[in-house]
Amino acid sequence: MSGIEGKVVAITGAGSGIGEATALLLAERGAKVVLGARRTERLAAVAGRIEAAGGEAAWIRTDVTRRADLSGLVGLACERYGRLDVLVANAGVGLISPLDELRVEDWEEMIDVNLKGVLYGIAAALPVFRAQGRGHFVNTVSTAGLRVVPLQSVYAGTKNAVRTIAEGLRQEAGDRLRVTVVSPGMVRTEFTERMDPEVRARIADRMAEAALPPDAVARAIAFAVEQPDGVDVGDIVVRPTAQD
Repeated sequence: MSGIEGKVVAITGAGSGIGEATALLLAERGAKVVLGARRTERLAAVAGRIEAAGGEAAWIRTDVTRRADLSGLVGLACERYGRLDVLVANAGVGLISPLDELRVEDWEEMIDVNLKGVLYGIAAALPVFRAQGRGHFVNTVSTAGLRVVPLQSVYAGTKNAVRTIAEGLRQEAGDRLRVTVVSPGMVRTEFTERMDPEVRARIADRMAEAALPPDAVARAIAFAVEQPDGVDVGDIVVRPTAQD
């Protein structure tokens, strides 16, 4: 048996990109996955693929800006499978732009999704993990927080905030809980779909040349999840060899 087989794993942002790839890979390796995202048709499709391959999946519409939705996701895992072993906080949005454009609504959305969404997940899962005496938080952040560049100030700020919170959580967690931060570089996802058209075109060209497939990040997440209970993989960076 692998260290993944039989684990119950909830994943936000599971309808596409890294979240979808992670759900498919962990289910293939024997995990029972509980999928959350806003687009229910995507969730149903991912769950259908998993079940068609002989895996187990449940799903619920999850908007991570709503605390009740994170409680519902964790609650579904506990109701369906009796526990939750891992919460993968993967949902994110990157509405990058120059600060001079004052896109305050975009800044607020990134804070709500990228930061508050992670905190709501912690609020939902931490009591469950404490009661069980075990559990694992996996947070998808970004290399944007390691190398800050123009246009990404607020996005990088939200990701660095999650990195800081995750380290504090790790130190508070004791010897029964695990906390992992995974920092992907450029990945071939829908990340650019809501950006300014000029910025989107520039980034899309770069992604076509060098971006990683989402399953490369999924394998990094799987590596952290499969470790024995006493092993905490704290920080993983996954980026293309061609990325600066």
